[in-house]
Amino acid sequence: MAIASFMVPLGTPAPGLSLPDLDGRTVSLDSLAGSPALLVVFLSNHCPYVRRIETTIGAVTKEYAERGLTTVGVGSNDVARYPDDGPEHLAEQAARASFGFPYLVDEDQRVALAYKAACTPDFFLFDAERRLAYRGEFDGARPRNDVPADGSSLRAALDRVLAGEPVPEPHVPSLGCGIKWRPGNEPG
Repeated sequence: MAIASFMVPLGTPAPGLSLPDLDGRTVSLDSLAGSPALLVVFLSNHCPYVRRIETTIGAVTKEYAERGLTTVGVGSNDVARYPDDGPEHLAEQAARASFGFPYLVDEDQRVALAYKAACTPDFFLFDAERRLAYRGEFDGARPRNDVPADGSSLRAALDRVLAGEPVPEPHVPSLGCGIKWRPGNEPG
């Protein structure tokens, strides 16, 4: 069953994060400072919504990195129940999709809860002051439609944020597989 993102209020400060990447190096919000835009994307390896657009996510984030975008992916699914989302499989996905950004492992799911992530993929775009400027879909591509995976919705938001402009609402919520919460971690 598809789940839509929670649509956190614009202007919300980026919650802190300090997580290991797939090589075990810690990446923190402080280590991501200095860029004019920060994209935090909650992803999974097994979700068909992510699979449908993952290669384009890699291409779009690489293109916009040249303009100053910093991106991190976060894997927050319960790997005990969903082993395809374990670090070794996330590494395979990162290679397959040409992710040029750190892919972080949120084993205890604290970061997903702090960001109010609901689904994979779930996109949170912050401006230079690390205030939420966009939360919503990547584009209209879904597993069973013919809409091109081109990142059009996110691209429009990135162009505005990198120009120092607000992203006008409405933002279309992201849609995807619900985050696979560990028992007792489900958002209340």
